[in-house]
Amino acid sequence: MKKTSVSDREFLEDLAQRVMIEKGLDPFWPSPLLQELSGIKKLEFTPTDSLRDLRNLPWCSIDNDDSRDLDQLTVWRKSDGGWEILVAIADVDALVKKDSVLDVHAGVNTTSVYTVAKTFPMLPEKISTDLTSLGFGEDRLAVVVQFLVDDRGMVGGTDLYRAWVRNQAKLTYAGVGLWLETGDSLPPGLASLPEVAENLKQQNQAAQKLKTRRFSKGALGLETGQDRLAFQGDELQGFEPDPKNVARELIEEFMVAANGVTAKFLANHHAPTIARVVRSPRKWERIVELAAELGFNLPKEPNSPDLEVFLAEAKVLDLQGFPDLCLSIIKLLGPGEYAVQIPGELALGHFNLGMKEYVHSTAPNRRYPDLITQRILKAVLSGENFPYTPEALEILALHCTAAEDLARKVERTIFKSAVAALLENRIGETFQALITGTTHTGVWVKIESPPVEGRLVEGFEGKKVGQKIKVQLVSVDKEKGFIDFKN
Repeated sequence: MKKTSVSDREFLEDLAQRVMIEKGLDPFWPSPLLQELSGIKKLEFTPTDSLRDLRNLPWCSIDNDDSRDLDQLTVWRKSDGGWEILVAIADVDALVKKDSVLDVHAGVNTTSVYTVAKTFPMLPEKISTDLTSLGFGEDRLAVVVQFLVDDRGMVGGTDLYRAWVRNQAKLTYAGVGLWLETGDSLPPGLASLPEVAENLKQQNQAAQKLKTRRFSKGALGLETGQDRLAFQGDELQGFEPDPKNVARELIEEFMVAANGVTAKFLANHHAPTIARVVRSPRKWERIVELAAELGFNLPKEPNSPDLEVFLAEAKVLDLQGFPDLCLSIIKLLGPGEYAVQIPGELALGHFNLGMKEYVHSTAPNRRYPDLITQRILKAVLSGENFPYTPEALEILALHCTAAEDLARKVERTIFKSAVAALLENRIGETFQALITGTTHTGVWVKIESPPVEGRLVEGFEGKKVGQKIKVQLVSVDKEKGFIDFKN
């Protein structure tokens, strides 16, 4: 990459801001928001009859190494019927009130935008990484989702309530995952906390039970093996692996379970809400073709349990090529969206998870639909009127879907701009590639090394998702994030 007086990080941060503005997103905090923010203070612990005091439980957080916006804590409690799991979710609504300046601004982007060089948080850091974050040693308000996991991985014995909690151990995926998988030395933060360490072992057992049952019921084990770009200081260095481990699985399983429990709770209380939906795939025929090319038969109609059986067998047969297969299927399944769920109406469902009732509720500092769900849930718990009408939720669902799509486009553009910078000196080289998308705007391919997508600008006729071809890099554009190939 050609060096200038501007570092890679500075270039990509500035580009991210410009692309966000072009897409209709807002990377800045306006003056009225900062003025409102200055008046918001920390909530101090106050014992009340309506709030449980669970601060003495061995709660812990597990997240990325550099995460400070901690939305969830987890803990296990002994139960005769299995594993009792509690998931504490930051009570963001306690400080970010509906229709406040903070709330209105959060409703513009509707999500934190995670670019290669910088994160643009949905809420200011004073809120998301401080006053509502479930930080180590801090007394915080939370919404608790409690459920029982039996030996078959079934969820029951659910309860939802508000409580005070305190994070006893701030842990990372890498540290906890390695320890749970190998039994080697305790990760930093656990050596002096044997109660938390033992608790995590029990949590892991419950999570594995949940995982086994979910996949037996049709949840899809999709693994794309995406590497991440690494910096040394402010300069790009290349790619490094971002492996999945049992610690990530633990959190994923508990969050999926908590979201499902919350969705059923709201449905049982006749509350309209915003569901997270992945509809039955419209390009199922191509998925059937891909399976047939590998010697498998899938039914003519979309069926997630059969698709998961195929994925599990394909992973065993071709572990190295499995991420590419998953990427092709993800593209063919189509994107998720938000849609209003009216009580009594047929649940729209989440095809990839194999679940009928599902909402986003576990990341209210990072996603606006989660904050909406939290407000509806708190209204049910307190016996108050629903804070949103079905008509208002319809507008919000459409906007959140559109804004999330824009945020993902920004993230992809900046990622591709960074990769374009790394590939500047490799124009003319040939790469092995996978067809990942075919639309009216063009054909898209992913090369193996470095693992990045680009557009096929020549020789794209007749190409189908899942095909493997050879491509030649013909041009890059760092400003636009364009990486163009020909066949």
